[in-house]
Amino acid sequence: MAGGLIGLLDDVAALAKLAAASIDDVGAAAGRASAKAAGVVVDDTAVTPAYVQGLAANRELPIIKQIAMGSLKNKLLFILPTVLILSEFVPLLVEIILICGGLYLCFEGVEKIYHKLAGHGDGHDVPAVIAGPEQEKATIAGAVRTDFILSGEIMVISLKEVIDEAFLSRTVIMIVVAFFITIVVYGVVALIVKMDDIGLAMVERGGSSVKMGTMLVNGMPTLLKWLSIVGTAAMLWVGGHILLVGSDELGWHWPYDQVHTLEKKVHDVGGIGGVLEWLINTGISAIVGIIAGSIVVAIVTKFFHKSSDDHHAEAHA
Repeated sequence: MAGGLIGLLDDVAALAKLAAASIDDVGAAAGRASAKAAGVVVDDTAVTPAYVQGLAANRELPIIKQIAMGSLKNKLLFILPTVLILSEFVPLLVEIILICGGLYLCFEGVEKIYHKLAGHGDGHDVPAVIAGPEQEKATIAGAVRTDFILSGEIMVISLKEVIDEAFLSRTVIMIVVAFFITIVVYGVVALIVKMDDIGLAMVERGGSSVKMGTMLVNGMPTLLKWLSIVGTAAMLWVGGHILLVGSDELGWHWPYDQVHTLEKKVHDVGGIGGVLEWLINTGISAIVGIIAGSIVVAIVTKFFHKSSDDHHAEAHA
């Protein structure tokens, strides 16, 4: 009996070790998957603060919480089941969807640059000056709709990283990614939008905290500006890289082969070969992103303007 008990305890210990290893594997895989979506995550983080501009301070965090919950529902209830089913039965379609997402990232990045150079506002900068509960609901709904697109890109990019895992492991990893990304994005957003309030509180407290408080208040516009720049660059780099890898996996190997050829030329450069390889891959990916995004922006702009001109002509007729 004692021997049976000891054997059972050994089995339990073995299962516990296996479970711990599985948790480590899930955590590592979720981390890799999340890292692949970094470009979109930065963009998502840069976009959301615009929706709470003009809000009373006591309404900022409650609205961010509601947007975060909407984002989590987007990921878990709509996006995750769809991409998991596709990855199980039509994995090729996941690659095609990913390429479409990459193209959209390129379009978004170039469009931001185009609007900046043309002196237009960023299409995401929707002022959130609240006129009442209905307007607040409309602001939250608009933010959640925008999040659906960005969350879709994040989840598909992440899924691609773990698509070779077993279905159950893939599901658990993607659920972890959904929670992790949502917490990171909206946690950072909450810190950003409250940064000026924290700074003001430090200034009012006086003493040695005044200088730091003033820096926080004055630094928020600069932080948002640089976050937007980094987000735009990340979209072009990630989007272009998705297009290069996607075309390679769909059978058009020449573009990515050229990148690998250039990487091999600097591989053995003492001490910095790895850095140079990364710079080449990232730089070419960004160039591809700019070219692809520019083509899409030109097409969209042409047809949009044409449609808009026709509408105005009909209105004046």
